[in-house]
Amino acid sequence: MSTPSKGSGGDDHSPEHRPDDNPPSAAGDPAADTAAGQRFVLHKPGGAPVKTGRNLPVAIASGCALGALVYFSIFPWPQLFTIITSLGVLIGLRELNRAFGGKGMTLAVVPLAAGGVAMQAGAYFGGADWLVGITAATAIACLAWRLRGGAEGFVADASANLFVLVYLPFLLATWMLLIAHPEDGQQRLVVFIVVTISSDIGGYFAGILLGRHKMAPVISPNKTWEGFGGSVVGCAVAGALCVTLLLDGPWWVGVVLGLAVVLAATVGDLIESLFKRDLGVKDMGRFMPGHGGLMDRIDSLLIAGPVVWIVLSLLLP
Repeated sequence: MSTPSKGSGGDDHSPEHRPDDNPPSAAGDPAADTAAGQRFVLHKPGGAPVKTGRNLPVAIASGCALGALVYFSIFPWPQLFTIITSLGVLIGLRELNRAFGGKGMTLAVVPLAAGGVAMQAGAYFGGADWLVGITAATAIACLAWRLRGGAEGFVADASANLFVLVYLPFLLATWMLLIAHPEDGQQRLVVFIVVTISSDIGGYFAGILLGRHKMAPVISPNKTWEGFGGSVVGCAVAGALCVTLLLDGPWWVGVVLGLAVVLAATVGDLIESLFKRDLGVKDMGRFMPGHGGLMDRIDSLLIAGPVVWIVLSLLLP
């Protein structure tokens, strides 16, 4: 459920490349770089090195390991996936609490953690009605928890708590709505993950190899329109294949799903970029080698989850 980098052309969270960090070999030969113990280097068609800003083999290996964990948690017992998303809530909440704390805002960690975990189980076993009910109860608990802190900073803290409640456990719980589908829930979750990953992979390689025109330079300087085009192609192809092969649906539903995911995943990336810029952090944590924090890796998945659930519920009920 993770990918080598972010969609639409480049990695927003990688450290700035400096010439003395990774001096190239005399001839610019990738084999010589590897032999000299250098970081893995991609090369453009003309031979120029591509600055990825991360250890790509480690990033890929970490993503594959996490993807395998997810896969084997939903087959043959999809109920186990509630444990995975619950752990995701706790790890993500820890990262968000640290980030908001750096700006002087306090999260109601106890009700957010308890309610966030309950939202995962409620969404799977009770559906959307239970998810909405538990979310509302958790919001009230968070506001009540903050009352003891007095008036100073109340609005900022309350806003941060409600943002975290919706952004992390609520959006994460929409994955449980997908897997809880009585006929093909496990396949729907796989389709969601594969199509969203295809957006990141297509955007990554198209962006670093072909990217020229900046997409949103103020928010995310490394994203390009060429990378976005790669995301569109990757998602449309993956959507058509996954819907026809895994869900026995028409190919055009897969294309519609792919286009919806492209928009959602791109918006998710931009939201995370702006969010971290405002909080003054580069990475949310160090959860995965080569990937940064958990929140760095699931930003596009969080926004794409409810979009996939809505599209599939409407077109493949």
